[in-house]
Amino acid sequence: MTESIRTRPVPGSAGPPSAVPAVPPTPGRSPWSRIRPATVGLPLLGLVITVAVWWAVTSGLHLVHPASLPPPQAVGTSLTASADVLLPALGTTTLMTVLGFLLSAVTGVLIGMALAASRRAERMFAPLLVAVNAVPKIALGPLLVVSVGWGTKPILTMVFLLCFFPIVLSTATGLTTTPADLAELARSLNASWWQSFRKVRFPAALPQIFVGLKVAMPLAAIGAVIGEFYSDKPGLGYQILQYNGVGDTATAWAAIVLIAAMSILLYSALSLVERLALPWVRATTSAR
Repeated sequence: MTESIRTRPVPGSAGPPSAVPAVPPTPGRSPWSRIRPATVGLPLLGLVITVAVWWAVTSGLHLVHPASLPPPQAVGTSLTASADVLLPALGTTTLMTVLGFLLSAVTGVLIGMALAASRRAERMFAPLLVAVNAVPKIALGPLLVVSVGWGTKPILTMVFLLCFFPIVLSTATGLTTTPADLAELARSLNASWWQSFRKVRFPAALPQIFVGLKVAMPLAAIGAVIGEFYSDKPGLGYQILQYNGVGDTATAWAAIVLIAAMSILLYSALSLVERLALPWVRATTSAR
């Protein structure tokens, strides 16, 4: 079998060109090819350990009364028996979580950009944002029903109040901490403000912005559940109150397990979006 050979002259040599094997181009690697077995296996192992500890505390050692924390087998049975109620409620809560998160993301990024663009605006409004974030959100639940009425409005408002602050903070921090060498490069090329923002500052801030988004995603699920406590939407928060009110704590915990699973899936989806949208981050930073 004949091997393909590419010849080229060797610098400083008067002899014939040396034979150098041709190197085939390396095909591009898909982001999916980086998924290792440990990426899926370790979370599953952690889940198994958590369930085992849960079973040991409730059924094995009887350290907790079943009325407070039912054993995992009772929660699983209740989840299967009440699936016709809990699964539609899961869809409602997921929809409210995603809508509220998107609203918070768009608004939070815009507010963060405004604070980063003007030091005066930051000094005027940053203390107010901190004050709003410090208010206990669960105390606002009854007031939201009076202010905005029943339905989806109190849920989305609660999600927004819980999510917007980390997004604003991460956006403003990312836009005001542009690497000095990149900023100097933009100035040396006589880039306009918009060109500098679009080509340098905003791309450099995206990793920090995604940190805020990932912090806000679990908070969105919490806000949706709290909002459903004071709404007529039959989501998982509403079902938790209903089942807990009649003493069916196993089904209430089944709803809590679904909320946790929903949060994990949404967070994982956001992390995947970050990986696909910012492939250069892992290439230019040290990986663990």
